[in-house]
Amino acid sequence: MDLNGILIGSEDPTRLTDYYTEIFGKPAWERGGFTGWQLGTGWMAVGPHDQVKGSNTQPGRVMWNIQTPDVQGGFERLAAAGATVVRDPYHPGEEGEGLIATLSDPDGNYFQLVSPMDM
Repeated sequence: MDLNGILIGSEDPTRLTDYYTEIFGKPAWERGGFTGWQLGTGWMAVGPHDQVKGSNTQPGRVMWNIQTPDVQGGFERLAAAGATVVRDPYHPGEEGEGLIATLSDPDGNYFQLVSPMDM
């Protein structure tokens, strides 16, 4: 299997489209109320969903990650473009290697910038 994308459902997909366009740039596609951006080899899309109302009340339940070798630089760029900062870049664990930064969209969905990790 190959996870290649994530769809974020929203009661107000236009608001999320505007937000993600500010931080990621022009979408790669728009059709039928859905909008998508290619981030590396994967896709992130937003669109309407009749089972989603209001803000996410449990934003830590599902977080999606964007891997980058420059977490600090990416964080500064996204924050300057209007991303909502949940947590500034930090070193997870005790080794002090790698960084994670947590951000949030207007619906309260968390996403993170993460350093590449060896698995």
